[in-house]
Amino acid sequence: MFDLSDRLKALPPYLFAEIDRMKAEKIKEGIKVIDFGVGDPDLPTPSHVVEAMCNAAKKIENQKYPTYDGMLEFREAVAAYYLRRKGVKLEADEIISLIGSKEGIAHLPFAFLNNGDYAIVPDPCYPVYYGATVLAGGKPFLIKLEEERGFLPDFDKIPSEIARRAKIMFLNYPNNPTSAICGKEFIKEAVDFCHDYRIILAHDAAYTDVYFEDRPLSFLEIDSEFEVTLEFNSLSKTYNMTGWRIGFAAGNREALDGLLKVKTNIDSGVFQAIQEASIAALLGSDSVIEENNRIYKERRDLLVDGLKKAGIEVFVPKATFYVWAKAPSGFNSMDFVKKLLNEAGILATPGVGFGDGGEGFIRFALTRDISVIKEAVERLEKFEG
Repeated sequence: MFDLSDRLKALPPYLFAEIDRMKAEKIKEGIKVIDFGVGDPDLPTPSHVVEAMCNAAKKIENQKYPTYDGMLEFREAVAAYYLRRKGVKLEADEIISLIGSKEGIAHLPFAFLNNGDYAIVPDPCYPVYYGATVLAGGKPFLIKLEEERGFLPDFDKIPSEIARRAKIMFLNYPNNPTSAICGKEFIKEAVDFCHDYRIILAHDAAYTDVYFEDRPLSFLEIDSEFEVTLEFNSLSKTYNMTGWRIGFAAGNREALDGLLKVKTNIDSGVFQAIQEASIAALLGSDSVIEENNRIYKERRDLLVDGLKKAGIEVFVPKATFYVWAKAPSGFNSMDFVKKLLNEAGILATPGVGFGDGGEGFIRFALTRDISVIKEAVERLEKFEG
């Protein structure tokens, strides 16, 4: 009876609903499914953060509408975190709070895209880059992340007529889903490209503090004057706070102003008690981050070894808590996910769920306890890839 809007109809099918159905079917058959699909940390939020939240929730002043751009103390804590962890000096007015970084990323196209304007979107990618562009009336121009280039886009493949009509470029390193990282030269190339064409460089930095070797760079370290870069970050992965819905955007003031104007018409800011708890996280000991990464590395090493022994080609991640692997010859990504589920009771995410560029790959999330990963490895020993 009610027709969906053309914009909503233009979104690709929600593949993950089919995956949920497959999983439910196996559980109904009595099979214990080991689910590596969801990138939601199983590690608990640090206790001092939870305690700060409990105390802050009791304050009457926190039970009212918050400010739209975030508490000054929260923005100052973000600035202190960026200076300590990344060597980037930010002013409080170069930061706004978000109801999770996903919310800010999704609203950015509404601030800057007119009908028919382009956003440059990596393929494969976190689906919100593509979906938000379409919902805002823009056109996604897809740039492939190819194995041969270490899953980094080739800016020379963006036609100049597209670049001139583009308003936003979305990038994400360390990358979800491929777990690829990038270096200083690539970031400078991206910044220069966006500067030449007056494009907002929207960098999703959610995984910059989940790493196992060298520290990944913030794009704000390279675009030190914040001429084109708006960086989105989150406490979700760094401090195990996915359900708290708290993040921030930092960098270029014009881009921030546009995003904030959209937000003032849509939401009423982040609950101040959550902001106070986040201050405790951001100003707390970095041992939380170090311990997370130690645990994820142990999990990574075990799962990667098991996948390799099962004959599955794996890209060993240097950052993120994802393992990106190749589907064997003769399988597309969905068919191989089904084979893993049917024959080993292991659920991964098909790469095609992140765009056509993800076809032929599958993703595993390291968000399961080491004991569960050991069980998965035991099952893989009997699995013929």
